[in-house]
Amino acid sequence: MAIILTGTGLDIDEKGLERLVERVFYKSIDLLGGLKKLTEFRTLTWLPSLARAAFAIVLREEYLKTEDDIADYVGLTRNTVRNILRADPDAAIYKIEHFDELTEEEKKEMKVHTAGGVAKLAYKLVKEGQDSQTMLDFCHEIAGEAIKAAKCEAPWAYIVLKNTKGISYPIVDSSELERMLKEVDIKGINGSEVAKGLTYPIKNPAILLHEIKEYLQMKGV
Repeated sequence: MAIILTGTGLDIDEKGLERLVERVFYKSIDLLGGLKKLTEFRTLTWLPSLARAAFAIVLREEYLKTEDDIADYVGLTRNTVRNILRADPDAAIYKIEHFDELTEEEKKEMKVHTAGGVAKLAYKLVKEGQDSQTMLDFCHEIAGEAIKAAKCEAPWAYIVLKNTKGISYPIVDSSELERMLKEVDIKGINGSEVAKGLTYPIKNPAILLHEIKEYLQMKGV
């Protein structure tokens, strides 16, 4: 039976809610090892549980909704919502990493508790700026194409994005960026030197370009 989600009466920003829930969901997929890894679990049927858990976590953390409100919204019982909200992220990740060691009964019980724990951890990471790497890679590509299409006055931005394709965010130090930009000239300054002068961590492609722009302004170029 299909469940129709509606925010009627909850006084929430529907689009804002869905955007954040989708980011949490995609980050959850990353935490589970990606879609390819999920096929090995043979438990794809609990992906809807993961989606509802993402809604439950965001509704509680961002909109301070009660268990009853959330239960009505996502079509679950109050007790199930309570289990999601109380789920332990560490225990969930442990179960995922030791899936083959679980009993058949434990595997059957994974839906609510594991989905809740994974969604809770994913929400925390997204709020810290650690979005799904797949989403960041996509944003990276789109930003590069947009700069290229607009014939931006800062061609270095496109070159930086092109040469840092595939880099993992957040970038926590300069080492990988130095390697990727060592052959790049950014307004007369070697890219590896620019990388050394940035502030870390860098959470996404937009912040990377912003940091480089500020560095160049500081250098007066």
